[in-house]
Amino acid sequence: MSGVLSGKRITVGVTGGIGAYKAAELVSRFREEGATVRVVMTHAAQEFIRPLTFEVLAGNPVYTGLFGGTDPLPHITLARESDLLVVYPATAHLIGQAVGGLAGDLLTALLLAFTGPIVLCPAMNSQMFASPVVQENLKRLASRGYLIVPPETGRLACGETGPGRLPPPEVVLEFIRGALVPKDFAGLRVLVTAGPTWEALDPVRYFTNRSSGKMGYALARAARDRGAEVTLVSGPTALSPPPGVSLVFVETALEMREAVLSAFEVADVVIMAAAVSDYRPAKVAETKIKKESIPFAVNLVPNPDILEELGKLKGQRLLVGFAAETGDLVAQARAKAAKKNLDLVVANDVRQEGAGFGVDTNVVLLVFRDGHFLELPKMDKYAVAHHILDAVKELREGKVGRG
Repeated sequence: MSGVLSGKRITVGVTGGIGAYKAAELVSRFREEGATVRVVMTHAAQEFIRPLTFEVLAGNPVYTGLFGGTDPLPHITLARESDLLVVYPATAHLIGQAVGGLAGDLLTALLLAFTGPIVLCPAMNSQMFASPVVQENLKRLASRGYLIVPPETGRLACGETGPGRLPPPEVVLEFIRGALVPKDFAGLRVLVTAGPTWEALDPVRYFTNRSSGKMGYALARAARDRGAEVTLVSGPTALSPPPGVSLVFVETALEMREAVLSAFEVADVVIMAAAVSDYRPAKVAETKIKKESIPFAVNLVPNPDILEELGKLKGQRLLVGFAAETGDLVAQARAKAAKKNLDLVVANDVRQEGAGFGVDTNVVLLVFRDGHFLELPKMDKYAVAHHILDAVKELREGKVGRG
């Protein structure tokens, strides 16, 4: 599975709310992810932002009405040539029109003609959003299959604070990716680990590694989007918690072991993407070690090998490990799979451009227990995550050999 939005045809409807300016970034983000984008603007939207902005960002003419263009039936054409319709922002007026099946302009006519997924992003004053009629309208649209992205709570253009703020494009993108992904992991419980661990030397200092947690978090998001019930055990990172995922924060390798063993009991699939410290100081100083004490020796003791321990306990579970290496990836991954009883090893050369720590892309080899491997080109980590889950699905279905 490649990037979820790559090759998709997305139509963005923009209505007359103060948040209409944010739609420019949303359109830009869609194109960055490989989608073909068309924009439909209501008359009121053009009071907030000009069509030329969207024409430049989308790379396509902007639709502003039912009449006067070269296409006599633009609502039918767009309905046929779109995979997804997003209304961003969706005003109370537009929501009411959609509930009543009114078709007084191009966007509302398109809502009636389009049979694919429709995503509405309500944005308005908090009192308007809380009004019984708007809430009832949203419930009725949701019952008809509309996908509603809840507004955020914050300071509004009117100066009040409350629910009704248009979510930023990255939140909407996260929602849309999930809406477009097949739910082929529904009913599965997936455990993912991510990030580094911290091993304290004193109350100030600790040993760690360069892991950012981005690959593990991408795996948790992808498994969630495919319908799985996901538990993410995360070491310290700067990443935002993925919505819809059960998150357990830990710091040390011993804490990670405890959290993983607890969640392992009910898991169907376990993906160990965390970079767990191999060693920890034998003794943690109770007070900060002063530089006058240097040089000094630090005695290290090994941390438990969580992955190897899981390999001995796995039973019918499917177990995936990671190998960040600098040598012969295939040989080292095969050896790791055999030693630790893994079904799949995701290996990468951390020296390779686009595959190291902290970046948004990865270049990996998927090495299976039966010896064969699949080499993937550089791609963003969310796309890599789906390739890993595709391999997990094949393993579960017996299409490739398991350990």
